[in-house]
Amino acid sequence: MATDPKRKGKPLTGLKVLAIAVGSFAVILGANLTLAFNAVSSFPGLEVDNSYVASQNFNEQLEQQLGLGWEVSAQIEGGMLVLSFTDADGRPVDVATLDATLGRATHVRDDQRPDFYYHRGTFTAPVDLAPGNWNIRLEATAPDGTPFRQRVVLRVREG
Repeated sequence: MATDPKRKGKPLTGLKVLAIAVGSFAVILGANLTLAFNAVSSFPGLEVDNSYVASQNFNEQLEQQLGLGWEVSAQIEGGMLVLSFTDADGRPVDVATLDATLGRATHVRDDQRPDFYYHRGTFTAPVDLAPGNWNIRLEATAPDGTPFRQRVVLRVREG
């Protein structure tokens, strides 16, 4: 077999092809395992223990909550998280209990439970938040015992 004088380097052998194929699959497998690990480790968990049981009363609870007519707004003012509960006319409403978790949508590492206090129709709590998107998962109760659950998106800007 004659060799081409213009060709330089070593010939492509079966062992080299095998090394290229194994190396390619190793890179793909490594990337997939890294992505799977990050997805599982950052999963915040389940919203409810049993979705079927939770769905049985959903419409009734939603109707009761909508009957309250509450609107919730959230903002950051001078290092304070301010939650305002208002009725359809924009007037403050009475809230019997409030429980809230503030955190990122993608992981629970930054979750915190602000210690709110009521002042002039709003609930305020000191917080130290990095810029970005945050979620407030709140559960409140009306004076008549009607539960109110809502997830409020809070965007914190630089500066």
